[in-house]
Amino acid sequence: MTEVKTKVREVKLFIDGEYVCSSENSLFEVKNPATQEVIAKVHEASREDVDRACLAARRAFEQGPWRTMTVQERSNKIRRMAEIIIERKEELASLEALDVGKPYPVALGFEIPRSAHNLKFFADFMEQQGGEVYPMGEDFLNYTRYEPVGVAALITPWNLPFMLTTWKLGPCLATGNTAVIKPAEATPLTVSLLGEIAKEAGIPDGVINVIHGYGGNSAGEFMTAHSEVDMISFTGETSTGKAIMKTGADTLKKVSFELGGKAANIIFEDANLDKAIPESIRAAFMNSGQVCLAGSRILVQRRIFNEFIERFKKAAEELVVGDPQDALTNMGPLVSEEHYQKVTSYFEIAKLENSTLITGGKRPNLPEYLKDGYYLEPTVYVQEDPKARICQEEIFGPVVTIIPFDTEDEALQIANSTDYGLNAVIWTDNLQRAHRVSHSVRAGTIWVNCWFVRDLRAPFGGYKKSGVGREGGHHSLEFFTEAKNICIALH
Repeated sequence: MTEVKTKVREVKLFIDGEYVCSSENSLFEVKNPATQEVIAKVHEASREDVDRACLAARRAFEQGPWRTMTVQERSNKIRRMAEIIIERKEELASLEALDVGKPYPVALGFEIPRSAHNLKFFADFMEQQGGEVYPMGEDFLNYTRYEPVGVAALITPWNLPFMLTTWKLGPCLATGNTAVIKPAEATPLTVSLLGEIAKEAGIPDGVINVIHGYGGNSAGEFMTAHSEVDMISFTGETSTGKAIMKTGADTLKKVSFELGGKAANIIFEDANLDKAIPESIRAAFMNSGQVCLAGSRILVQRRIFNEFIERFKKAAEELVVGDPQDALTNMGPLVSEEHYQKVTSYFEIAKLENSTLITGGKRPNLPEYLKDGYYLEPTVYVQEDPKARICQEEIFGPVVTIIPFDTEDEALQIANSTDYGLNAVIWTDNLQRAHRVSHSVRAGTIWVNCWFVRDLRAPFGGYKKSGVGREGGHHSLEFFTEAKNICIALH
């Protein structure tokens, strides 16, 4: 495949139903991580722009029709957004692959359809909700209402920008709130299109606003500190979550955070390796390992340790690293030079910690037009010490460590020995062990003999430094609503 030149897009802010330029005419560049070619010039929101977006969202909430529409009316418009996303799935998938560096077939076959499903699910789910009634004898009747909170700041990361934005936007809109969205500065292309998608679907002006910029002393900080923002839903790094919590504290904003992870992928000796190895490869290297749910710590029981390493190494080396737009590519580049430098810094750390390199650890051989891309081979280390930095810190790239263990108790001790607790994976054919270990691992989601299977009704979130609160099903609706009790005297 040869390089295809792409046009440089101008990405504007979407405020109060129209695309507008930055008030300070400040723009920043976005590059294709596969080639370092400039693909977009993005308008950076000033404090004044953020203020306009937040005030537009407030007006749309307080004075517009969105909050007072029937649930069915709102849900119909949200479902129409989902339909438009499917109608434009090829375009959206192509932009997501271009912007993030992920394989186009993954974006087309999974992420864009899931994005549409996120919206449709919460539109349907909200229509099924009701309140509670608590009679107090013959004298009083209590009943509950779940009302929208107000203006939500939705801040989404660069690894799954469109999918994770709709995951937040679905329940936000379905419950009658308005939103100001800030996608990651590195990957704004698909999220910026939500403005025109909303417009076509008949969403009233001001209900959805999209701004662009950075975090500290930029759009992110301006938005999270804004007095008109009532709540913040953020997915991203733990350190950023801490900063956002501090910024929003003065105005007592509600927060929902899905933060970092360092998942244990536990392979017991009775595991079916024909299933465990390909899924562990997917869990390690999907999206170039840039997934908060990545199974980046692989714990393998010692009796099968050598067999697992041999087979896992072979499978990793068979992955095709290359152009994200090529249908044969399994793994694209890392998202940016900054992130590439962070990930590759762990190679030296691994050496200092006496880790054993099994495969990878360098740039792959690629065609000339990809020579400047942020590419790495799938990289696998063996590390006997589970307290080593490469076993404890979120690398967020195509780098995994394999750690041996002898007993179930030892596996649990290792699995729970990090500051994170987002998810874990367990491979065993022993049903009692599957339940026992699942109950003992301190993480928000446990997958047994599978990985990345999601039911949107189920709670999603993390223990410890992996987050605050839960999303999914009624957990999302609880965050985006205020519960009101009404007590009626019957006499």
